[in-house]
Amino acid sequence: MFQRFIDDFKDSTGNALRLTSLAVAMAVALFVTLSFLCAAAFVYMLQNFGPIEACLTGAGIFFVATLIVASIYMVRQERIEARAARAAEHAKENAKSAMHTALADPMMVAAGLQVIRAIGIKKLIPILAVGGIALGFLASRNTQADQTPAE
Repeated sequence: MFQRFIDDFKDSTGNALRLTSLAVAMAVALFVTLSFLCAAAFVYMLQNFGPIEACLTGAGIFFVATLIVASIYMVRQERIEARAARAAEHAKENAKSAMHTALADPMMVAAGLQVIRAIGIKKLIPILAVGGIALGFLASRNTQADQTPAE
């Protein structure tokens, strides 16, 4: 159980680190490229049209570059969210099949019967009731955590 939490934490921090490093590398490369392109466009526009038109051209180039980088970032973030949703769905399916396997195991049923015989049915009913309530609280807490929107 704790291993799953640790693995989820590793995956989320790894994805965040990769996404951040990708954004930083793109920003640096884009900055250098745009610096030279803007300088060339500025000089060309300054020689042919004037200083105001040259400044507006530089602003337009930076605006287009910002839109391109933002769209790439949003597409990457959507892919990560889709992958996380598929992983959560797969984990739910595995948990259901593991529970079914545990309940269908004859050794588990035999152990349960021995526990009932050892403790007694009258003493076991309140224990099962408290356990059921606790399990209900845990299940509702986990479904509420799964339904919170990712930022």
